[in-house]
Amino acid sequence: AHYEAHPDFVWVSDDSVNERARSALRALGEAESYGLSEADYRVSVPALSEPGMDEAERAKQLIRFEMALSARALRYAHDAHSGRVDPNKLSGYHDFPEKPMNLTQSLGFMANMSEPGRYLEGQHPRNEEYRALRAELETLRAAAEKEIVVDPKTFVRPGGTHSEFPKLLKIIERDGSEAFLATYGELLKAHQGSDVYAQELVPAVKAAQERHNLKPDGVIGPRTVSAIAGESKAARIDKVLFALERLRWHPSDLGTTHVMINVAAYEVDYIEDGKPKLSMRTVVGSRSNQTSFFYDKLETVEFNPYWGVPRSILVNEMLPKLMRDPSYLDRNGYEVVNNRGQKVSSTTVAWGSYGGKVPVSVRQKPGPSNSLGELKILFPNKHAIYMHDTPAKSLFSRDTRAFSHGCVRLADPRAMAAAVLGTSVDDVAKNINSGDRSRPTRRKIDRDIPVYVGYFTAWPEAGSSKVVYHGDVYGRDERLKIALDKVSDLRAPSS
Repeated sequence: AHYEAHPDFVWVSDDSVNERARSALRALGEAESYGLSEADYRVSVPALSEPGMDEAERAKQLIRFEMALSARALRYAHDAHSGRVDPNKLSGYHDFPEKPMNLTQSLGFMANMSEPGRYLEGQHPRNEEYRALRAELETLRAAAEKEIVVDPKTFVRPGGTHSEFPKLLKIIERDGSEAFLATYGELLKAHQGSDVYAQELVPAVKAAQERHNLKPDGVIGPRTVSAIAGESKAARIDKVLFALERLRWHPSDLGTTHVMINVAAYEVDYIEDGKPKLSMRTVVGSRSNQTSFFYDKLETVEFNPYWGVPRSILVNEMLPKLMRDPSYLDRNGYEVVNNRGQKVSSTTVAWGSYGGKVPVSVRQKPGPSNSLGELKILFPNKHAIYMHDTPAKSLFSRDTRAFSHGCVRLADPRAMAAAVLGTSVDDVAKNINSGDRSRPTRRKIDRDIPVYVGYFTAWPEAGSSKVVYHGDVYGRDERLKIALDKVSDLRAPSS
């Protein structure tokens, strides 16, 4: 389409490769630094000085080079802008809008630039997280493999012994901060080389666990070993590559004020004016009820909410109980509403007569036992996912927190509600306690705040360039790796 309207060469001038082409080639040659594969964009520069080459052959080589560089430059622009993989083809849990790109226009831009390499590099996401991940990738590739390798299955309690224990102590000492070593340095040196997990070492181990956002129980198991000893260099590189690809599915600019829920980390951060203001633990969907991967905008905070029981929970979990005890819902604080909007007793419904097509809806009344607790923060989406309070507070103390039916439970919901509403926690408390607590009330979020329900197994700490690694609770890294490998296979010259 471009050449039909503009038949002039873009990359060739005066029968030779021009500076515009060299600028583009330099950008394509740097693809690996962005987590892309240089082989996907490789273009052979014709050897025009070969003896005996006639004009016809020279012209043929230049035309081939012209078309090849246009094709590869456009491939690079597309990949940098929106990624190599269509996320929505990975699973039903991925839900991203298309990132349209006018490639004819892109080639037109490059044809009129002296340095199109800058245009190509400018297609990458422009946010601090992407820059931090790129820097981490460069550091990892240049670094040697960690010299201390600990058996990932190591398990030892205080008072026990294990041959791998001295290695773990050495890593804790090696990676300890100045403040940590001022407190525990001498203690660690005193136990250097011993495979006995002495009781006096428990505070040092707990402090190391806290540093890695683990439950500080002093017990050394696989999760503690993974966090403290770290994964192999190759595994960390893969996680960074996956994170870079996933960021390309998002808007280039995440917004100076936004909410980032990292499901893989079981954490949520509230960023305001580019600075981290709030961070807290979350409980997310289980492996069988995964939290979807998408982004949206915050809309409202609802206080003392009803919990509308999802149809899947009503049919799969509640229906068997109702078959045995039709009064189950009435006795446990639920309301049954028929298709005319009228409240009816659960005992009046013939629960066994409809199979999975029960003609009523069920909701849990506001109150201390309500599954959504005191409030929920809504960003309406087709997945019916939102952030909310919960009466099940004990789950936040666990290291692995994938227990919900898909929604995101907050460790400190009042603080998050206050942050997104731009008010105080006391004001949120007044909204919860004012009036009739058996009836929901709402407040509109009057600012434009994007919310990213993300899934990043490598991610920079909020307000820092330090990249932290997380487990792949849903196994999505492996599926993305398979997809990226298939893209590479399809793009290989032999295919």
